[in-house]
Amino acid sequence: MEFMKNGAAILNGRIKQAAGDPDTGRVLTVTGNFEIEDTVLIPSGFTLILEDCHLRMAEGTFCNLFRNEGAGKNDAAHPDRDIRILGRGRTILDGGAYNGLSEKNAGKDGLPDISVNNLILFANVEGFEIAGIHLRNQRWWAVDLLFCRRGTLRELDFLADDRRVTESGELVPYLSHKNGGYAACHIFNADGIDLRCGCRDILIDHVTGFTEDDTVAVTGLRGELEAFWRPEGADDDIRNITIRNLNCEAFCSNVRLLNQGGVKLYNILIDGVQDSSMGSPHMDRGICGVRIGDNRLYGERHSTFEETFNITVRNVFSRAGCALRLAGCIDGLTAENIRGFDGCGRILENSAQLRNEVLR
Repeated sequence: MEFMKNGAAILNGRIKQAAGDPDTGRVLTVTGNFEIEDTVLIPSGFTLILEDCHLRMAEGTFCNLFRNEGAGKNDAAHPDRDIRILGRGRTILDGGAYNGLSEKNAGKDGLPDISVNNLILFANVEGFEIAGIHLRNQRWWAVDLLFCRRGTLRELDFLADDRRVTESGELVPYLSHKNGGYAACHIFNADGIDLRCGCRDILIDHVTGFTEDDTVAVTGLRGELEAFWRPEGADDDIRNITIRNLNCEAFCSNVRLLNQGGVKLYNILIDGVQDSSMGSPHMDRGICGVRIGDNRLYGERHSTFEETFNITVRNVFSRAGCALRLAGCIDGLTAENIRGFDGCGRILENSAQLRNEVLR
């Protein structure tokens, strides 16, 4: 397969032209295969349609594939608005060859922040849709949303790098908790979708494929990433999130919720998580089906009952080590129809402090 060089320059030029032409309706349709050497920026009020496209990051690059144009520049009262990236046919966003940047070496020895390794990064966007796309070989989290609201992510399929490093230093496929576990992974933290601080009113629907880490992570932490992308006047809390119809395999968790350090996480619905790892060519099994909270401290302090509340988890079918794992304080938890199969280690592991819970 041949890829057209300088794809970012070509696409940025086409987007700029379409955005300035009133006859296009601020819509651009792109076909073909492009090598991406720089970030493609999407402006407000713009729809990018990728039809039978394969966009692959160029070797040695340190940049996002897509990012909203105003990321890091606008304030909370003036977000980018109404941005859509829609795949038609078979559209692939491809991280290509790994660039070696990780959370451990990011920001050191002249290396950039780790967030440049997101395939898609949206920060401070109101009204968005990302749909109909295959995302593969992500170099870190594939889709990273910070301070975004009123959006939909649907029909997204993942295929992360499944290689591990053997004791002799050889790279081989297939991740196994019996053969080095997570520490042996070649690329760490290759999540699918990450919602971070300030995300609200978001639907995640129909997600498939394999991720080396969590398939969907909803995380409220006030870290360096959030500080860098936080728009002035932003609300850090995460609320009104629906996650449904997942049929996926994750070496860590299919869905993970975590908030610490004073960030609120509430009004969360998880409905329909099917573990598809049976007979997988990529991994043996995950750690959790759904994981809420953590005994480990990532933020300044653990959350309180007033900060983690109104969470519903339904219809989880898992063959991971634990179908549902709970930790921390949770007020108003409903967990229904949580099941394990193929020798699932536990249906429920609960070290949480629960108030007003319904477990059945």
